[in-house]
Amino acid sequence: MEYRQLGRSGLQVPVFSLGTGTFGGVGEMFAKWGATDVAGARRLVDISLAAGLNFFDTADIYSAGASEEILGQAIKGRRHDSLIATKASFATGDGVNDVGSSRHHLIRACEDSLRRLGTDHIDLYFMHGFDAMTPVEETLRALDDLMRDGKIRYIGASNFSGWHLMKSLATSERYGLGRYVSYQGYYSLIGRDYEWELMPLALDQGIGTMVWSPLGWGRLTGKLRRGQTTGDGRIAQGGAAGGPPVDDEYLYTVVDALDAVAGEIGKTVAQVALNWLLQRPTVSNIVIGARNEAQLQQNLGALGWQLSAEQIATLDAASRREPVYPYWHQTGFDTRNPKPTRW
Repeated sequence: MEYRQLGRSGLQVPVFSLGTGTFGGVGEMFAKWGATDVAGARRLVDISLAAGLNFFDTADIYSAGASEEILGQAIKGRRHDSLIATKASFATGDGVNDVGSSRHHLIRACEDSLRRLGTDHIDLYFMHGFDAMTPVEETLRALDDLMRDGKIRYIGASNFSGWHLMKSLATSERYGLGRYVSYQGYYSLIGRDYEWELMPLALDQGIGTMVWSPLGWGRLTGKLRRGQTTGDGRIAQGGAAGGPPVDDEYLYTVVDALDAVAGEIGKTVAQVALNWLLQRPTVSNIVIGARNEAQLQQNLGALGWQLSAEQIATLDAASRREPVYPYWHQTGFDTRNPKPTRW
């Protein structure tokens, strides 16, 4: 297992973390993701730890808190060897204050997560989304207090716009508050918008990126090809609902390129897609999901080797899309405004 520094923090994390959105299966959406129980979760944790993957990602809204509870039981007795990331901000109840990043909600949400996880601290605590109704200073002050109390070790932002993240970083610097060290966001070969603004920001500000949905809502698992049905996977069951629409021809062009590269090196389409992400700037960690042992073992097969420069160029060319303004305009001023990738 390769380990990388998480942003400008001193924390070393494995390049893969195990996402636990499949734990619990509570509610219509999460039932489509999976329904792993405690026994199944323990087995996945066993395999992960044996491979050096000691980082587990969850959230308070996953299966209405059941994901945190199951994860806590699955790593019981092994907490010292594990890193846990969880998230808050989205609604956890019907009350007017049961949502957002206010001091009121975050302190309660953190205490609830600690109880469900059966631990005294959270290693990395993400704001699951940006709350424009709460002053940034209030959110960061509450997080700073939780860090000083030892309940949180590091903080991160998820699904923020570039200006949301930069405003938060500037506020932390101005008032001497805890600073976001990680950004968790969507990034894949069929979703490269992250490269337009968030990647340059992460490079400039020393933010370590954790990638979620690295296989594009299951579209890059190798099950989708020209002329083939979606089968019985998550997309067929509606599990991709809420994900961004992807033009069929664009998707198949990318999958064709993945197929060609996978055939050259004897790897699966999913393994190639994951390996491509591991070689992108700012990526510290990829959150992989698994319904079962076989899926986890296949994902782990993306480690220990690297795509060649020529293979990366093939995948880059197939997945490139014209960016929106002002990013397309900035490509004409690369001598003074360089970009880490060419999209």
